[in-house]
Amino acid sequence: MPKLTLKIDADTYRGTREGVPNLVRQLQRHKANATFLFSLGYDHTGWALKQIFRPGFFSKVSRTSVVEHYGIKTLMYGTLLPAPDIGKSCAQFMRAVRDAGFECGVHTWDHRVWQDNVRTADTQWTEETMQQAYGRFHDIFGVPPGTHGAAGWQMNDYAFSMLDQFGIAYSSDGRSQLNEDGSLADPDAGPYRLSAGGKTLSCVQLPTTLPTLDELLGRTIRGTPIDTSNVAALLLRLTAQPRDHVFTLHAELEGQKLAPIFEQLLAGWKAQGYELVSMGDYYQSVKDDVLPILPIAWGELPGRSGDMILQSM
Repeated sequence: MPKLTLKIDADTYRGTREGVPNLVRQLQRHKANATFLFSLGYDHTGWALKQIFRPGFFSKVSRTSVVEHYGIKTLMYGTLLPAPDIGKSCAQFMRAVRDAGFECGVHTWDHRVWQDNVRTADTQWTEETMQQAYGRFHDIFGVPPGTHGAAGWQMNDYAFSMLDQFGIAYSSDGRSQLNEDGSLADPDAGPYRLSAGGKTLSCVQLPTTLPTLDELLGRTIRGTPIDTSNVAALLLRLTAQPRDHVFTLHAELEGQKLAPIFEQLLAGWKAQGYELVSMGDYYQSVKDDVLPILPIAWGELPGRSGDMILQSM
């Protein structure tokens, strides 16, 4: 049975308090597993305004209704409103996810700060930031994190090496390359190990192989405008041919206003014969002794602005 891994990023204070519990209930109804990755420090979502000069930013904002999905209050955190400490104020919501039987891992300390700075950051900044997230996770859950998924699919050589130092066996820090219609550019895309700093790293990468909803909504693909009425059908066409996949969703989107679309996807993937699993479930099926070893690569994907970690071809 092919596996479809559900990787849930909780980027914000609101997403952790509202979207995460919604997703837990929805997954339980469908008897689906998933991995929740938490932002454990401050919510500086308002600092995203610095991106206004980045190519493609305005088109993405207009396509995905950022204000509608994130809310005005969230978009003011770190600017007109103080940034809430997610880990301190939402620890009970995170532990409730674990208590419901779902895998929990580290997304980042501060999503905005990590996404904007890590690519060019030095060793000290990277280690200190990751240690903050590692320590906060341990404070909340009483155990070290078992997995990781980088905010904005942004990393650097030091960050990848830190995963090995933390003893993290598997992580999902990047993406597989996609065609304009969302299909995989490389039919062999999937788990791999990285070569960084002159050595092969132990941590197995489980790249996201499908486009995200916010990358599809509002675009025109093969002459068809994509909106909330047909985006689920598009994704289900991309998974019609059975193979293992990793899908990234967001507590702020699928956990709130886009929940009806995720409902269609859960039902559709079950009908297609997929086992809906966590990252840990998927990793258990991966033969890591025969995985390709690939260099760190960067590039853009359709529907998303800026470079991110991509699986090299």
